[in-house]
Amino acid sequence: MGALSLRQPLMVGNRVPFSSKNSMHVRISCGGRVGGVNGAAMDGEFPSFLPKEVNEIKDPFARNLAQRIQRLPVKVGFSENCIMSSCVTPRIQCGSNPVVLLHCFDSSCLEWRCTYPLLEDAALETWAVDILGWGFSDLETLPPCNAASKRYHLYQLWRTHIKRPMILVGPSLGAAVAIDFAANFPEAVDKLILISASVYVEGTGLLTKLPKFLAYAGVSLLKSIPLRLYANLLAFDDIPLSTCYDWTNVGRLHCLLPWWKDATVNYMLSGGYNVVNQIKQVKQKTLIIWGACDNIVNSKLAMRLQDDLPDAVFHQLPDCGHLPHVEKPELVAKLIADFARSGSSNEELVVLGSVKEKNNNILVYIPSK
Repeated sequence: MGALSLRQPLMVGNRVPFSSKNSMHVRISCGGRVGGVNGAAMDGEFPSFLPKEVNEIKDPFARNLAQRIQRLPVKVGFSENCIMSSCVTPRIQCGSNPVVLLHCFDSSCLEWRCTYPLLEDAALETWAVDILGWGFSDLETLPPCNAASKRYHLYQLWRTHIKRPMILVGPSLGAAVAIDFAANFPEAVDKLILISASVYVEGTGLLTKLPKFLAYAGVSLLKSIPLRLYANLLAFDDIPLSTCYDWTNVGRLHCLLPWWKDATVNYMLSGGYNVVNQIKQVKQKTLIIWGACDNIVNSKLAMRLQDDLPDAVFHQLPDCGHLPHVEKPELVAKLIADFARSGSSNEELVVLGSVKEKNNNILVYIPSK
């Protein structure tokens, strides 16, 4: 499978990108934007709720995706008020089920900075959501951030805003989040995609027994530049030091929010995710993607995971580390797009008005015959 350029639209099967000259466009007036917006950026600006350090990031893909982060209201039973939950919402709606991107442990939707635009170029309706307790949601009134709360928050976000069965994508610990969610809310998940899946670790283990002051001291280290830089050097197969440093700033940006430390300690002391006994309960068709040079989660576990899942296929990417969606976005986008399209014949597509536009028009795409 050949690599695709980030500068070119990703073609999937016989589908034509929605910007094609061969399509017919119908403009319809709409009274409001789909999904709602809270604190979203205007053209060329960052959302007001992001830490000011976002301005120091050089990666153009991270900057572009950061400008699209919104906060949507999610009502949960364990909090009196709606949680304003951070995510990147799709600019298109199509008849096929949406792709919903989770992220790794203590990370954010910015992980998908390189792959997200390629999935949009493939005309997939794509969401990138922040798991409760991480990312850029407003947690000023701190909710519980244990696995059960994260699961229920994702369910309510799905029930309120997405509303259709998802192709749920989980990298690393996000794979445990995805398995836990699919096992508990199977009606909300059409297919699963698990990337470098960290699903055989049984929670946070002995960390649950730490005194709180030691837990806070340990969590404080997680946002330190030296530790994050070292983690990036482990995670990626071979990247320049300057790029690694910039990606370190991208990866720790959410740690600069005032409630990040409390939320992470809350998660750590709660026991974290233990989904070992849930894996065989997953009935959805599953795609497993793994980097052959993963230094964090042994790629041999991919074969175990494939055996444990009732309906799974496995793709290994050569010369790739722990985060294929960052390191090999063209290949990952192609795999996701092909897997999402498999078995789907519905070609209807709607392009939503961008939050950068001055009007609320919706663009309907009808593929040419």
